[in-house]
Amino acid sequence: MDQQFWDEMYSEAEQRFSGLPNDALVAEVTGMSPGQALDLGCGEGADAYWLAEQGWQVTAIDISKVALERASAGHPEISWQHADITVTPLPARSFDLVSAHYFPIEKEADHATMYGLLEAVAPGGTLLFVTHDPTEMPAPEDHPHRFDPYAYYLPADIVPLLDDRWTVEVNDIRDRNRPAAGHQIKDLVLRLRRAH
Repeated sequence: MDQQFWDEMYSEAEQRFSGLPNDALVAEVTGMSPGQALDLGCGEGADAYWLAEQGWQVTAIDISKVALERASAGHPEISWQHADITVTPLPARSFDLVSAHYFPIEKEADHATMYGLLEAVAPGGTLLFVTHDPTEMPAPEDHPHRFDPYAYYLPADIVPLLDDRWTVEVNDIRDRNRPAAGHQIKDLVLRLRRAH
C-alpha cells in the first residue's frame, strides 16, 4: 500500500468517498475543547474540514498526492502534508487529537510506527483509531487487492502496547451509517487518553 497504490485508487474516480466526516469522529470528538489535531490518512479531506469547522488547528497527512491535491483545494486554513509516517516520524507530543480512520499500519516486530503514532499525542491528548472489523471483510483470496486486514494493526494489537500513561476510554464495535452505501462493514473504535 505505497503511494502508487493510493494514487491509482484515487485516480479511478473524481470523488472516491462521500464527502461526509466519519461517524466515529463526529461521535467521539463533538464536545472536546479544540486544539491541535492531526488527521492521518486524510484522503479527500472530509474529516479535516469537519475538525477545522469545530475550531481545531488541523494538520492533515496523506501518502497520496492525488488525494491531497483534491482535499486542499480551497482550504488554506488546514496544513496539508504529503508524508509516509513509516519513513518520516511524526513530531512528538504535538497534537491534542490524533485521528487515524482506516489508516493501514502494517505490523512491525518493533512496533516503531505505532509507538511513533502514540508518541505524537500531547500530554492530556486523545488518540482516536478506527478501522474496519476484519471479521466482516472479504477473505484475501476474494479481494481484488489481496488485502489481509490481520497484517495491519487493529485495536486489539494496540492496547497491549500501552503503558500506565494511557487510559482506554472507548474500545468497541459500531455500525456505520453511510447514506446510500449498501452493506457496510462495522467499525472497531479505539479512543485513548494520554495522562498529563
